[in-house]
Amino acid sequence: MDALNSAGLGARRNEDIALDLLKFVAATAGVGRPAAPSTGFSGAAAPKPEEHVTELLSLYSRCLKAVEGKEAEL
Repeated sequence: MDALNSAGLGARRNEDIALDLLKFVAATAGVGRPAAPSTGFSGAAAPKPEEHVTELLSLYSRCLKAVEGKEAEL
């Protein structure tokens, strides 16, 4: 039983690696964050939460493809 529990400790799944990559990219580039309010004129309306989710899911699929070594489409 211990052999089964410790068998996967050294290897990480591609999905886990892609999720870590997503977190790094999102935090670095500010992806998925609402726009900060500013004084004066604003160029565009704030994106809706659904748009943030769509953007993050798209970024996750690109990260997964990069981890798997597949060419990601822009």
